[in-house]
Amino acid sequence: MTERAASSTAVLVCQGRATAEGRYAVGRFSDPIARDLLDPADRLIVDRVRADRVPTEAADRMAFEMVRRTGMTMVPRTISIDEAIRAYAAGQLVILGAGLDARAWRMSELAPASVFEVDHLASQQDKLRRIGGLAPTAGRFVSVAIDLASEPLGPALERAGFDRQAVTTWVWEGVVPYLTVDQVRATVAQIAELSAPDSRLVVNYQMKSLTTTVMRAAMRLILRMSRQPDPLAGEPWRSLWRPDRMRSMLSDNGFDVTSDRDLLTLSDGLALPSENNGSLRNGRVAVAVRH
Repeated sequence: MTERAASSTAVLVCQGRATAEGRYAVGRFSDPIARDLLDPADRLIVDRVRADRVPTEAADRMAFEMVRRTGMTMVPRTISIDEAIRAYAAGQLVILGAGLDARAWRMSELAPASVFEVDHLASQQDKLRRIGGLAPTAGRFVSVAIDLASEPLGPALERAGFDRQAVTTWVWEGVVPYLTVDQVRATVAQIAELSAPDSRLVVNYQMKSLTTTVMRAAMRLILRMSRQPDPLAGEPWRSLWRPDRMRSMLSDNGFDVTSDRDLLTLSDGLALPSENNGSLRNGRVAVAVRH
């Protein structure tokens, strides 16, 4: 069995956040840690995007555009999830498929909380290597190695000190599309089992979109033909959800949806460039409470 590599899409997301820092929605979007999590090679394209230095080669322009558009997508997505975390101020925060998430290092509101970051082993090791000795702002930070596609969530979390009797905020950002429908349902069922009443689940998911699917396929084809690194190669989308199906699935597991909005709506007032509106329209963030 081939061991999983560290997530390349996690690096792309981190690059996007690093390009957006200080450029978009200043005062509402902030991720000053993102650039620190990038290796020198990862930062080159970030610096190019921030300086608006558009490459002349087609393949380089495609990679440039991928990072630039990811940055615009990250702004409403990050703001909405950060605001949900602040609104509920739970004593436990679990970040599923954490990748290179920096909330435990950049959100002062987490000082009273225990933060559990869950991801598969290779991604966790890569994250810890990149974060180095940087001290978290969270009161307690725990890295938990679990592959959500094949391993149960509860035992490893509880061994790490998770308390299923405590009100918890769960953040599931940028992961759902990469799991099958059955894997998503199984994970939500496990979250429900581990959630005390009034716990919150903040889930980011993707709707079906022919335009987005075609655009992703074209970008991947150009990168492959030009022999450029393709961050999406090993992590294809496996499930896309309509809001009614997401709401029904959450309800079946004891969660009442209190909000579910697309990223384009969430970007109102953020003064983002309009050329990424199609992608923003198809990404969504839902917040649900355990009854």
